[in-house]
Order: sequence, then structure tokens, then C-alpha cells
Amino acid sequence: MRSDANIAGPMTDPVPGPRTESMGDDVSRETPPPMDDTPIGRAAQLAVEALGRAGEGLPRPEQTRVMVVANQKGGVGKTTTTVNLAASLAVHGARVLVIDLDPQGNASTALGIDHHAEVPSIYDVLIDSKPLAEVVQPVPDVEGLFCAPATIDLAGAEIELVSLVARESRLQRAIQSYEHPLDYILIDCPPSLGLLTVNALVAGAEVLIPIQCEYYALEGLGQLLRNVDLVRGHLNPALHVSTILLTMYDGRTRLASQVAEEVRTHFGEEVLRTSIPRSVRISEAPSYGQTVLTYDPGSSGALSYLEAAREIALKGVGVSYDPTQAHIGIQSNPSMVEGVQ
Repeated sequence: MRSDANIAGPMTDPVPGPRTESMGDDVSRETPPPMDDTPIGRAAQLAVEALGRAGEGLPRPEQTRVMVVANQKGGVGKTTTTVNLAASLAVHGARVLVIDLDPQGNASTALGIDHHAEVPSIYDVLIDSKPLAEVVQPVPDVEGLFCAPATIDLAGAEIELVSLVARESRLQRAIQSYEHPLDYILIDCPPSLGLLTVNALVAGAEVLIPIQCEYYALEGLGQLLRNVDLVRGHLNPALHVSTILLTMYDGRTRLASQVAEEVRTHFGEEVLRTSIPRSVRISEAPSYGQTVLTYDPGSSGALSYLEAAREIALKGVGVSYDPTQAHIGIQSNPSMVEGVQ
């Protein structure tokens, strides 16, 4: 059971602002706020700015954007990116559906969605052609966010799909039949390139690849990109890699900067200017059935995902992203990397 303390998080206390001190019955004097010269002060100020922008909302796409979050390399922040980007987009005012295609069900867990064996799940949609609307659940704590959960049954779906008609396009047909209005659908893929991932690639138009800022960051990406090319050539002409997101960025290390430079050189404009810092808060949030947006909205991880979502939304409607209006100084400010938070 989650406590209110966990929901609110340690960074959600009111931020000091200008205060009025009484100097008598009719005299008052404004005292300026203290300088934000500490990591906590900067984080609090950035939280107010980012959450303020979130409240303003963002332009909605003309049609539902279906984004496949894929990388067969494990431990790159794929599920973490899926749920936190989805929550960030929802906080910005969008209607977002997360489809959990990973048999481990980690995305379902992080969103606080029950996904034991008896729960209607994406397995029933793929194997038994159950309507997607019958398995979608609203996510507690985040308005406008929904989830189609995964159960352990999905572990056998790879084998069961082999003998089914139109095995590669079953998810695509389920999404096309979903009648509720959505701005974004984010599909969390398993760390493999089997039929579940192929279903996701056929159903989506965009591929979002999280890449961790670690050694061997680009290892194995070649096969994923070849699969994207194969699916585009034979099954889904609209499929393309639209977004690369750098995760686990630690500005205190030279390695992170070198990896980021290599990825930006290799992929160019597809790489978001916002990167996600290495963060204990991001890692802790799923154990409470929450995204980092509700667990600790003032943490650098939450702020980074809010900005990444903002950048994705603006790029989707052809609006240039202005980094001077963002808080992505985390990249060049090692003190903002959460060593403790």
C-alpha cells in the first residue's frame, strides 16, 4: 500500500518565493527569495518551471501517433522510458495508451495496473482476438493515461502466434478497431526480436530507441535497424526510426559525453536534445507502482522526462524545440545528476 509521502515525494514542498514582511500597520517590504545556488534549490526552481509548462498543454497530433519503444539490448531503460514518457505526455494534457508487450509485465507494474493471470490482457487480444477496449485499464493517479497490461500468459504467445493467420498484424488490427480517442500509443516491447516485437513494428509508425550512455551502447542496434528495414519493406511502409533517447546520462563522467557524441553523430536529428540522467528516484518509483512523475515530481528524472515528452510532441507537429526554454542544463551540470536523489 502506497503512502501519501511516497506519492508526493520529497521534492514537492512549496518552493520559497517572494514574501512580504510586515513593517507596521501600513508598511510592507518584499524580500527577494534566496539565490538558487544549491542542487535542491535549482531542482525546485526547475520543477516549478517544467510543471508550469506541463500545465499549459502541448499541441495535439492530427492523428494518433503509435510509437514502438524497442531495443533488444536489456537494461537500457526501455520500460522506464515507456511509462515515464507516457505519464509525461498525459500530464501535458494528451490521452495516452501504453500497450505492455513484455511478458514480464514491468510496464503494467510501474503504472500500478493489476496483471495477475486472470486479468484480461494483451495476450487475449493477440491470441483470442478480444477487443482491445475490453482489456484497457485507466492508470491511477494520472488522468488521461491508460494501459493494456501483460500477464505471464504472454510468455507463450511467441509460439502460439506461429500457427495463427496474419500472425504479424494482429496487434495492428486490434489498434485499428479501438474506437476511443487517443493522441499517443506507446508499445513496450520485450528485449528480443521475435513475433511480439514484429507485431509492434507492424502496428506502429514510429520507433523510439532508448540508448544508455554506457560502453557498447550501439552494440546490437544494427540487427534492430535491419528488422525495421525488413518490416518497412514487406509489412509496414510507414515505419521509421523517429526518436533516439539517451538514458542513464551521468554528466560527471567522460564516457557519457563520448557516448552521447557518438550517438548524435550516428543518428543526427533523430536524437532528442533532452537526455535522461542516471537517477535513483527513477529506479525506485516502480516498486511503489508509480512513475517518477507521481513518485517524485521535483526530481531531475521527472523533469527530464517532462522535457523529453515536450520535445517529442513539438517535433511531431513540426514545431522546432527551443532548448533555451528547457531545463536540459542537467546535461552540462553534473551536480544535477542524482547521486543521492
